[in-house]
Amino acid sequence: MKKKYVSVNAVLSVLLLVSAAAYAGGQKSKNGKLSVAASFDAMAEFTRAVGGGKVSVETLTPAGMEPHEFEPKAKDMTTVSTASVFVYNGLGMEAWADKAIAAAANPRLIAVNASEGADPISNTDPGEIREHGQYDPHLWLSLSGAALEVKNIAAALSKADPANSRYYEKNAKDYIRILNDLRAEYSTRFAATKRKSFVTGHAAFAYFCRDFGLEQNSVEDVFAEGEPTAKQLAGLVDYCRERGVKTVFVEDMVSPAVSKTLADEIGATVKTIATIEGPEDGKTYLERQKENLEKIYTALSQ
Repeated sequence: MKKKYVSVNAVLSVLLLVSAAAYAGGQKSKNGKLSVAASFDAMAEFTRAVGGGKVSVETLTPAGMEPHEFEPKAKDMTTVSTASVFVYNGLGMEAWADKAIAAAANPRLIAVNASEGADPISNTDPGEIREHGQYDPHLWLSLSGAALEVKNIAAALSKADPANSRYYEKNAKDYIRILNDLRAEYSTRFAATKRKSFVTGHAAFAYFCRDFGLEQNSVEDVFAEGEPTAKQLAGLVDYCRERGVKTVFVEDMVSPAVSKTLADEIGATVKTIATIEGPEDGKTYLERQKENLEKIYTALSQ
């Protein structure tokens, strides 16, 4: 399905609506907390983990919508224009981010590309590169990637609010310690699994796989576009049979139809894993990540 992005003209028209707020940024919110706009759920979660009770975070992408598809509305532009900090993932995840920052016309806004400094995984499909950019953006699904993003967010909050920099730094260190401990635990566990390959609904877990020496294959591409052809589906069936795949994973915001067809063909079960792009069941990033890890570990141990 063709994805839609905010046009330059649309952004410029929104700029007229928010120009009066252009110099309101860099201020604390009404409750005295640092005002932060976050592009989607994982970025908001990381920001709240670091900022604790000293930040007020508003998530731009609504529940049930992929950040790939999100188009900022006038109210979203107002949120960015009046925030002290804008946190986004980068790597092409938010095609609208640069335009939103420019249109906000807020010289005090601290915009943090949370993936800055990452070793990105390149897309290989020419069509994906033309439409979405050079890189796979799903860094937050990697525990090491999440740690980098938390570090970058802490630096941005400290820059915006120097008086509380030690508080932000401590929270970031505590959260990164949890991420690192979880990665160490599952590195040992995945090293002992019989299989190293798993199948997902769309190719969102490349960074996750890099953390643990695993391999993913998928029904859809990195951006959840384009159902497989009959030939591609037959190739997936062969892939699963050759590797003894017993579980086909499907993500929370991707259609499960083809994944179920594949699972029926190979006699596998279908289980859901989270991409943590939107809130699910009120669970935290760490809770959802632990569930992902345990489900994938169990599937590879069968």
